[in-house]
Amino acid sequence: MDEKYDVIVLGTGLKECVLSGVLSVAGKKVLHMDKLSYYGGESTSLTPLSSLFSHFKEECPEGKYSVRDWNVDLIPKFLMARGQLVKLLIHSGVTRYLEFKSVDGSYIYKGGKIFKVPANEKEALGSSLMGLFEKRRCAKLLKFCDEFDEANPATYNGFDETKTMRDVYTKFGLDKQTQDYCGHALALYREDSYLDKPCFETVNKIKLYTQSLGMYGKSPFLYPLYGLGELPQGFARLSAIYGGTYMLNKPFEGITVGENGEVTGVTSEGETARCDLVIADPSYFPEKAKVVGKVIRCICIMNHPLPNTNNALSSQIIIPQDQVGRKHDIYISCVSYSHNVAEKGYYIATVSTTVETDNPEKEIEVGFGLLGPVQKKFTSVCDIYEPLDDGSKSKVYISSSYDATTHFETTCDDIVDIYKRIMGKDFDFSQISQSIESVEM
Repeated sequence: MDEKYDVIVLGTGLKECVLSGVLSVAGKKVLHMDKLSYYGGESTSLTPLSSLFSHFKEECPEGKYSVRDWNVDLIPKFLMARGQLVKLLIHSGVTRYLEFKSVDGSYIYKGGKIFKVPANEKEALGSSLMGLFEKRRCAKLLKFCDEFDEANPATYNGFDETKTMRDVYTKFGLDKQTQDYCGHALALYREDSYLDKPCFETVNKIKLYTQSLGMYGKSPFLYPLYGLGELPQGFARLSAIYGGTYMLNKPFEGITVGENGEVTGVTSEGETARCDLVIADPSYFPEKAKVVGKVIRCICIMNHPLPNTNNALSSQIIIPQDQVGRKHDIYISCVSYSHNVAEKGYYIATVSTTVETDNPEKEIEVGFGLLGPVQKKFTSVCDIYEPLDDGSKSKVYISSSYDATTHFETTCDDIVDIYKRIMGKDFDFSQISQSIESVEM
């Protein structure tokens, strides 16, 4: 370890591994360490199934399951087909290590029932979620979003940067429930503060959803075979190809700091590796992070698909906050044996939300009630951490914890933000040499 590195990365969660890979490609000399003995950190996939039981301090029933056929995500999420993470995968070439399948469907909860999310003109007109005239109004909004180009004012339809999304909804005459699924199921907001912010961001988010849906047809989401644990390992391989050094099961004993307050090295087992900066998940520097909330996740083993999803082998359900009198949405994701994450005939569903009360399990009851019979459930409540500062003074850059959503867009926002703080410039997605359309997922 007695070497000088440009960057030392602590923890092998997805955020840390993406940054390690991207910075290695950019020519940085990277040392990547993890105090754990496996890749993925809190975003890992556990295998065999007995590891999941052990993680929750339970005994795996002998002979009930084929334990080696399971890869269970602790924090399940889907990838938007044209989203930032897919662009990072393509830019870095990590797609060569992974294989993806399209998620079968995305649904929204309304009035005690679930409905397939209408995400284009045809689906909006055929949906039983809305009345005839509301369908037409929604179809017009989706058409506007799909044709919107921020570089071309001719597509603004009379709006500008000063108009809020509430103004847009008002102009198109959408009722509150239609606004809910446009904002929460298409733009993927977790709460309603977006309504009074400039509209262009939301319009672009809805456009991203509809364009992602157009990639593979069934839904806008993708999921990797063998689980999300494959993603950090893919970026770890990329870093290694570009000269990055990886060390698992490496205890973290602290950092050394120069007179100017900037980090100068990381110490492990009595040795110190020198560096210019450090990237880490919050578990390495709890004193540099603050708790901003909690998230509850309930992982459920089932032998059937989610009810009322047309027997989908994979699916997502979003329960908008207003439908259940909450401040934050509730999310349900489901994957199955078709993704090589469970044995034949089995499904893994996860219910999650941001905690609002001192009884988190009661908060997800409505989501749990949509699952049907459950063979086994594992529930966790975790703190959500954010860094106390931007890392510019100490050169220690801390990532944020994973939120309750079932997609990676907020995760990627944190990745590109850290990249910008380190490199002093935005990540240039235009440098992606291959078009998304040319990559077989």
